[in-house]
Amino acid sequence: MSASREANVAIAEAYYRALECGDFDALAALHAEDVVFNLLGSTPVSGRWEGKAECFGPLVADMVVGKLKPETIQFSRKWKIMCADEDRVVGLMYGGGMGENGHEYLQTYCQIMTIQDGKIAELHEFFDTALVELVLNDNPTAKGTTNVAKPFDF
Repeated sequence: MSASREANVAIAEAYYRALECGDFDALAALHAEDVVFNLLGSTPVSGRWEGKAECFGPLVADMVVGKLKPETIQFSRKWKIMCADEDRVVGLMYGGGMGENGHEYLQTYCQIMTIQDGKIAELHEFFDTALVELVLNDNPTAKGTTNVAKPFDF
């Protein structure tokens, strides 16, 4: 069981600050060894990823960060904690970088973090899968305009 709502918010804030600074070692340290990532959709990054080695190795390092130009990467350019309790924190985050294929990857994420014993034990993440396909997989699916008439903001 988690210690408190305030402690969980502090962990989520540290998560977003680590992403803001590009400190993936600090980010990984916030997660339990047996962390589970549940990622939306049916893309190559989608599904259930188990364990810190799998989540931060093939998934984050190779399939996301490895597909972006390093000098352009800044996740967590904008973030907000939406709600929290003794077990979970829900946040929104915006950020990314330029894809190696020349397309811009500026993604909005919704994350639900389950926190146990002071570590992120499980993450559910929701994002634009068409953007993942276009930039990370070089698969230009039928995607709507990127200049939305009424853009979502938080």
